[in-house]
Amino acid sequence: MKAALAILACLLLGTCSQPPGILEKILKGGELRVVTLNNPSTYYLGADGPQGPEYELAAQFAADLGVALNIYSASSARELRREIASGRAHIAAAGLALEQSAPSGSSYGPTYQLVKEHLIYRAGTERPADLVAAGHLGRIEVASESPHAATLARLRTEQPEIRWSENPDAEIDQLLYRISQGDLDYTVADSNEFAVGRSFHPDIAVAFDLDQGKSLAWLVNTRDTSLLSRVVSYFSVIDADGRLAEILQRYYAKTPVSSALHARNFIVDVREQLPKYLDLFKAAATEVNIDWRMLAAISYQESKWQADATSPTGVRGLMMLTDDTANSLGVQDRLDPQQSILGGARYFINVRNMIPARIKEPDRTWFALASYNMGFGHIEDARIFAQADGKDADKWEVVREYLPLLTQEKWYSQAKRGYARGWEPVQFVDSIRLYMSMLNWVGAEGGLATTINEVEAEKTKKN
Repeated sequence: MKAALAILACLLLGTCSQPPGILEKILKGGELRVVTLNNPSTYYLGADGPQGPEYELAAQFAADLGVALNIYSASSARELRREIASGRAHIAAAGLALEQSAPSGSSYGPTYQLVKEHLIYRAGTERPADLVAAGHLGRIEVASESPHAATLARLRTEQPEIRWSENPDAEIDQLLYRISQGDLDYTVADSNEFAVGRSFHPDIAVAFDLDQGKSLAWLVNTRDTSLLSRVVSYFSVIDADGRLAEILQRYYAKTPVSSALHARNFIVDVREQLPKYLDLFKAAATEVNIDWRMLAAISYQESKWQADATSPTGVRGLMMLTDDTANSLGVQDRLDPQQSILGGARYFINVRNMIPARIKEPDRTWFALASYNMGFGHIEDARIFAQADGKDADKWEVVREYLPLLTQEKWYSQAKRGYARGWEPVQFVDSIRLYMSMLNWVGAEGGLATTINEVEAEKTKKN
């Protein structure tokens, strides 16, 4: 009788049913919570919104589940692991290596990328044969308490002569930037970090590998196996259908080109490509009242004057407009040169109108170009830092020194918009100014001005 009553009570109260699993809770709640790190090889806020390989992988997984993605960043790998251990996050997606044990109640998902640790140096300088030689030729610097510092310490047990210094304030972006500028001799970077960094610092190079490689995987809440099983299935599918390779290719397979080669290519393209679009640049520039050379320079930086240019992220055309930007500007066909150039000109004016009116030229234009590249918010973060230091935040030459700080955790953790590849808008503005200068160049026989004059003379002749 007691057993019968207990069964009846269970049926009436529903207390004998199994509690819902993690995956079921996610599906019912309509939200996947993913914790990550704010850096270029994981997740960051770009000009067009959230970006980064881990963000894209997590966004696709959430879309496959049919739920919203709630992605947020932890301040450190230690905090990230605490978020998983506490159950606040369902998944930690941050390029985690399988070298550390998983916290209680969690497990690593399938390996989706293999990376190696490289010794990085500046191309054109002497390439060291090994770590001991690098320590004698120059200085090796890595971030304190980083996996790279741990690797060097492990290797020193075998080679006691290995020497390096540790910087508690260093971030990998900053270290790679300093090497490209000749301010640092060597550092250690994972192959994915190097692949991102060399796209913007073409002077950095790999001296040699430090290890055989390490596997990266997500850390998954496994208080039951339902979510882990779905993660395993997801990576199996995107590996088979090519989505995984496409995402990794998008962020890590850019080919660096030397500055000298850029200049030579530009001279050739002025002769061969610019004549096709010169009248369109001038007409659009006249409509919005800007220098056509700046518009042409932006286009060259974005697409190398290729009307059918398309990036893996979906931006297209001479001005490389996103679909949303094109729609907001009334551009129906991004591959149509006239529409693309006029749309890009109007977009530049929209961005420039966001710059405080008190900022005078030419600084107003440089800030507008930086915002065109990265978005106004990150530029404002750098201006706030400059102002806090008592510097003139209305001067581009001042603020450009603060933008690279947005790659360092101690700075971007205080910034409203978080991490940013702060050297990118600096290089973008420098490139535009260089291309404008070259387009304005007069004097030397066979120079660019002669070329442009020839183009205009030829068009006049035809008319």
